[in-house]
Amino acid sequence: MYVRRVLSTALLLLGIAAAPAAADSSPSASPSGDSAAPTQAGTSFRTATEIEQGQQATASGSTGDYLYWSFPADAGQRPTVKATVKLPEASTRHAGQTWQLDVYDGLRRRQACQYGAQTRTAAQDAASVELACTLRTVRSWSETWANDPLPGTYYVRLTVTGLQASDLGLPVGAEVKVDSKDIGGAAAVDGSLAKPLVPGIATSAGKSDSGSGSSTAVLSSIEPDDGWASGWWSDRWVWTAIGGILAALAGIGGYALTRGSGRPSRVPPGA
Repeated sequence: MYVRRVLSTALLLLGIAAAPAAADSSPSASPSGDSAAPTQAGTSFRTATEIEQGQQATASGSTGDYLYWSFPADAGQRPTVKATVKLPEASTRHAGQTWQLDVYDGLRRRQACQYGAQTRTAAQDAASVELACTLRTVRSWSETWANDPLPGTYYVRLTVTGLQASDLGLPVGAEVKVDSKDIGGAAAVDGSLAKPLVPGIATSAGKSDSGSGSSTAVLSSIEPDDGWASGWWSDRWVWTAIGGILAALAGIGGYALTRGSGRPSRVPPGA
């Protein structure tokens, strides 16, 4: 009976502790209203259109243009970028087209895709082409020589890489959407950045204490819904606590099973 109570308590504590971990493993992106989604794209890193995770941004351009968007990604997230290019009318094209989707981090380092069709060639009669890129999990800290994804702004570049010169300038449409999966403690590392890799996009004039003019960097306005460094809590802490609790309960249960029933009644106290 005692052992049964111990095991019931262990299962109850396990369920209570695992609840935050299950909630933490859900996708972190929350879809935004279509009315707030951007309808244009930038033409360079500096003019990249900011989008939130979960938004489906659209843009119109010409074949041969470079289209840029930017989005925030925090530690513990594994972003997936999907893009759909609506090609010109087949009657106006002379050959197939090859489109490519590239993702860069806040230091403008090109990030490798774990999986996804990053480059695709569309046939001459195709109406659209779909691209995708799933990045590695964003780490809270990394060695200076490494190319690991770090918290901050990420840039999406969409462009055509192979087509005939006679097809340059034809109108195209693009749709881009970014979602993330929260990996949790499986990707947690010791250490963190002092600040996310979010570039300054402008400066604002201000006055210092002495009355002289000064300029202050204005950082990108996009950030995760619950702020940067939101991944400091992970299910690694939960499972560590669960392991400690189970170890303690196993010790108590083992002692209860091996201690016996005490001194037999037939043995005198002084024996």
